[in-house]
This record gives sequence, C-alpha cells and structure tokens, in this order.
Amino acid sequence: MKLKIVDNSLLDEYKKQIPSNLDELISGVSSKQTSVTKDSFDFYISVASVYSSKIEGEEMELDSYLKHKYQGIKYLPDYTKRIDDLAEAYKYAMTNPLNRNNIIIAHTIITKHILITDKRGKLRTAQMFIADNKGQVNYVAADAGVLHREMDKWFDDLAMLTDQVLDNDEALFYASMLHLTFVNIHPFDDGNGRTGRLLEKWFLSNYFGKNAWQIESERYYYENLKEYYYSLNRLGNDYEQLDYSQSLPFTQLLLKSLAL
Repeated sequence: MKLKIVDNSLLDEYKKQIPSNLDELISGVSSKQTSVTKDSFDFYISVASVYSSKIEGEEMELDSYLKHKYQGIKYLPDYTKRIDDLAEAYKYAMTNPLNRNNIIIAHTIITKHILITDKRGKLRTAQMFIADNKGQVNYVAADAGVLHREMDKWFDDLAMLTDQVLDNDEALFYASMLHLTFVNIHPFDDGNGRTGRLLEKWFLSNYFGKNAWQIESERYYYENLKEYYYSLNRLGNDYEQLDYSQSLPFTQLLLKSLAL
C-alpha cells in the first residue's frame, strides 16, 4: 500500500511486538462494565473527554465531571463547557463515518468554546510553533504555505486506509500513525491534540465496532503523559525534518491502553 504521509515502513517490526493475547485484549474491552449509567458508551465518552482535555491543561477531575453529567451537579460553565463540547464531538463521531468533511465538523464542535467562529473547522493560515511554559519553542509544525498540500495528502491516506480490510494489529498501527501524523502537521489553530486522539479511536471503530469507544487510550496517555510527549518529541522538533523511523514507541502506547 503506497501512502503519501503515513509511514508504514515499520509495520512489520510493529507486528513483531504485538502481544500474543491481542485478540483477547480487544475482546476484553467489550466486557467492561460500569454502574455509573446504563449507557456504558456514554460513560466511556465522558472518560475520554475528561482525560483528553486534561492533557491540554483542563483542571476538571473525572469524578466531578461524572457528577455533572449524571447527578446534575452544577459547576461554573467555564469548568465544564469545553469537555461537554468534546463529548459531543465523540458522540458525533460514533454515528458518522470518518472522512474529511466529518473531521472538519468534529473540530468545529470541539472548539466551540476554544476558538472564534471563523477559526473553527478551518485550516490555520499562520505559522504554528509549540512552546513550553518557559516560552521555548519545542516544535515547529508544518509551514502554513504547505499546509493545504500536506492535509490533502493526509486525507488521501485516510480515505485509502478506511477502504482497506485490515487485521486487528494493522488497524491499531494505522490508528496510531494517523494520530501521530495529524498532530505533527498541526492543521488547526487549536484543538489538534483533542482531534487527533478522537480520530484515532474513530478509525478503530471501523474495525472493532462500538468496542473501540471503550478503549481508554486518552486515560492511558494522560496517566503516562511524559511517555506520551517523549514519544511525540523523539521524531524531531521540525515538521520538515521528522524521522518516522522513531515512531514505534508512540504506536506502543495505544497497545498498552488495551490492558486498562
């Protein structure tokens, strides 16, 4: 399979690292139970939304958000609205196919209380630099001048992959790589991380069905945040010079989350 952005040169090496009980881990996801709500998928969407938001610096704790969702506990709107928006985007993804148009719609939902209206669901027009708390630049994203070209290639890869019949291990590998390449391009002014983690699971739902939405990948990434960022950063700090031969540690994170 010849892809334009997603690097699949490590697929064979990835398969060698797959745990022997992969099918058991995947089937085990569907056996998870929760007493919080009769709708377990709604519960896991709440978990995903909280932890994905916490990666981006939101302070809401899972217990507080569940009280907000299921017990009607009132908090200040600023405390819940961005997580509510992300949960709405997950619900949208559950009932719509993964494609260019629907990712744009999902991003519009995610950034309802993050970006101004004109920036939601729109590719950025400015340069994008990711800085740390000290103001030092850690990463330079795809140049604005090549952004449309790079995203056209990424969406072409997505369309090709969603048309394929993939084994479980291949589906997991490509889900991780779509996540990784998306956040490396960093196509939007904000909401890229949240969208990247959503589309990873969205892609898996093509192969695992509703079970995919119960994978607690967002929780695993948050609870292992240093490893998550280290795996992202090891490819390099400039989009034009990224080394995708260093991608395996990132792809392993999704695998590890299956055991939660």
